Amino acid sequence: MTERNATQRAENGLTKLLLEMGPLVLFFAANSKPDWFKPVIGALFGQGIVSGDKAPILIATAVFMVGMLASLIATWLLYRRLPIMPLVSGAVVLVFGGLTLALHDDLFIKLKPTIVNSLFGMVLLGGLAFGKPLLPYVLDSVFQLDDEGWKKLTLRWGVFFFVLAAINEVVWRTQTTDFWVAFKVWGVMPLTMGFALAQTPMMMRHGFNPEGK
Repeated sequence: MTERNATQRAENGLTKLLLEMGPLVLFFAANSKPDWFKPVIGALFGQGIVSGDKAPILIATAVFMVGMLASLIATWLLYRRLPIMPLVSGAVVLVFGGLTLALHDDLFIKLKPTIVNSLFGMVLLGGLAFGKPLLPYVLDSVFQLDDEGWKKLTLRWGVFFFVLAAINEVVWRTQTTDFWVAFKVWGVMPLTMGFALAQTPMMMRHGFNPEGK
């Protein structure tokens, strides 16, 4: 891999990370400081969601929906394609976020990670059961592995998605909404990145070449 290509891949990776993390950071900020977003959200979604005990999570949900939609639009404008994971996650955010706002019930937005992660887990393990590792499509992978490597990685990610779904259920059912929001933003992403990095030794044994050769 040339230095220029390596730099471009690093820049693309950083851009994609920012597009993925941006809506989550806005979600956390809006829940922590709802007054910052109240005028705009009230004008866009109505004053009903910016008042009452549940105003912070409702405002945060509305901001999350707008941020996710903006992220998808930016991804399309930059790359002229939408990876499967952000697209599915964005669709679920819009549907369950809409239900949260319409019914003034934060249960729906709290269920969103459980549903998305369980869906990806079922798709990966289901595909593996039929002899078709689907991980390259789900994670929009750009690297190469041999067949055994894809099977192992698909199994591990499939199980990991179910673990994330279980963790989300435990956290939102046992902790405060503020704690759940903070964990969703600052807990899940480090867990996911740590898990991904932990797969590197196995991937290198099955054809992954970080130098891009």
